[in-house]
Amino acid sequence: MSWNKPGPWGGRDDGPGAPNARWHNTIEAWQTGGGAGSTLLGFASDEGVRRNKGRTGARTGPGALRAALANIALQEPVKLSDAGDVSVAGTDLEAGQKEFANVLAALLVDGQFTVGLGGGHEITFASYSGIAKALGSAGDWTLGCVNIDAHFDLRVADQASSGTGFAQIAAAEAAAGRSFRYAAVGIAEASNTKVLFDRAAELGVQVLLDTECHLGNLDGVQKFVADFAESVDHLYLTIDLDALPASVAPGVSAPAGFGIGLEVVRAIVVAAARSGKLMHADIAELNPDFDLDQRTARTGARLINDLIMNKG
Repeated sequence: MSWNKPGPWGGRDDGPGAPNARWHNTIEAWQTGGGAGSTLLGFASDEGVRRNKGRTGARTGPGALRAALANIALQEPVKLSDAGDVSVAGTDLEAGQKEFANVLAALLVDGQFTVGLGGGHEITFASYSGIAKALGSAGDWTLGCVNIDAHFDLRVADQASSGTGFAQIAAAEAAAGRSFRYAAVGIAEASNTKVLFDRAAELGVQVLLDTECHLGNLDGVQKFVADFAESVDHLYLTIDLDALPASVAPGVSAPAGFGIGLEVVRAIVVAAARSGKLMHADIAELNPDFDLDQRTARTGARLINDLIMNKG
């Protein structure tokens, strides 16, 4: 694994000053002690996807997300920074997750609101590990995990993968003597076996199915997220782009045959951002090899922008 410094950003230049601000001419390389703001950290990995027998290619996702973010216009002043990418070397996923956690913890201790750029959904355990390290092993804090996803990611296996993240978190929380707090939004019955539903029930996972996540139930979806956030001390949000319909997000490892609408996903993201509890968020499973006209990358970039601009 390696931690690579951020490369240069570029994009459309409409002129100087705040009225012409876009991501590319606002964001700076992160420096310790540079002041609180929102900081990106990439996780260039698809080893977890390979282990989970998915379509590889997500390791180039962080660069595609940055390219899609570059020209997004900023309506209000915001402090943005880029901490570069942690790259998984070969098949050593575990070392990459540990390095990502170490860098993320340093960013959080520095006062940053952080956004992880995947990469496969193996970023989940790396993100959790960084948050836990920043919060410290002592104390009785509670961390709530909100996962926008078609899948529970509760597989139990000999090796970590993109499908084991929340099983790993459950085990780590139990070992630390803390309760496992997990809300899964957008779960597809067609994509999860009864074994996984039973495991979710045993672990006390709060679940909203994809069929419940529609505009007619938007108030209920937002309340679900707000109530969950209210019940914990800190919040972690992870967005798996395969929760969206394949027509919106074709560039993922496992395209959705049904999915939940972008308006609903955005509402969930905004509700989490405005909860006052959100420490860290990440976005996963963008696979540029299968994207069409940057459709998935642009959707992910818009969600990242809306997340940061609504962060309370």
